[in-house]
Amino acid sequence: MSAQELMNLLKERLGEAHFEWKLDSKTNKLRLEDLELGKGMDLLLGDILTKYDERKEKAIDEVVYTIEQTFAAMKKEKERGFHDLTNIYPVIRSGSFPKKTKEGHAFITTEHTAETRIYYALDLGNTYRLIDEDMVKKLDVPVERIKESARFQVRKLPTKVKKDEVAGNIFYFLNENDGYDASRILNDAFLKEMRGKIEGDMTISVPHQDVLIIGDIRNNTGYDVLAQMTMHFFTIGTVPITSLSFVYEEGHLEPIFILAKNRVKKEQEKK
Repeated sequence: MSAQELMNLLKERLGEAHFEWKLDSKTNKLRLEDLELGKGMDLLLGDILTKYDERKEKAIDEVVYTIEQTFAAMKKEKERGFHDLTNIYPVIRSGSFPKKTKEGHAFITTEHTAETRIYYALDLGNTYRLIDEDMVKKLDVPVERIKESARFQVRKLPTKVKKDEVAGNIFYFLNENDGYDASRILNDAFLKEMRGKIEGDMTISVPHQDVLIIGDIRNNTGYDVLAQMTMHFFTIGTVPITSLSFVYEEGHLEPIFILAKNRVKKEQEKK
């Protein structure tokens, strides 16, 4: 299948009249613009063709779904705007995540740890959009109010966990798949509640966006299990954050490797 044939197939599936179709024959990049919204998106048809060779119609189904959801999100954003702050949530990203949009607009962020940073998102139902400075101009409220509202909203999210025991250590998994699983690390009340259940060291891991792992580490093997577990989740996550876990002590997060160094230092001082 050629890029032109793929574009024609997408026209059949999506409806040619709803969009403006611009195909760059040199790069096989398709610019698709919704005529009603006046907004668009770019598709690299070469990548889609590669997936088509492997997965056939399933690859087409996936790209059609992505296009439909993207424009549906744009439409909701236009209709709802930013007047309802209950649609704004914090999201955790890695420290290396871009600080600006492709257009050069800075995202609204808050420092979190050396490994993670807090971004803010407008929830649009099946997806969300990270808030940048350009979007804030449409919202007639201070940035700090956006951040405060987001931190309040994250406390309303369900915090049901699943429990597992490995080598005498207890692990709790939070996996609602709502896009904000890792964001629960910002729910102080939830973390304090979990601390009350834990007998050993309390660890918190956010290897990717859609999982939060709390560990009750009761022996040295537990740290080895935790390291392997977080690395596994980090490698399979669609939005990876960090393979490094944190120890939760008195309301503060401390990277495990720093805790290990402090313990070695204390043992040396005792000698």
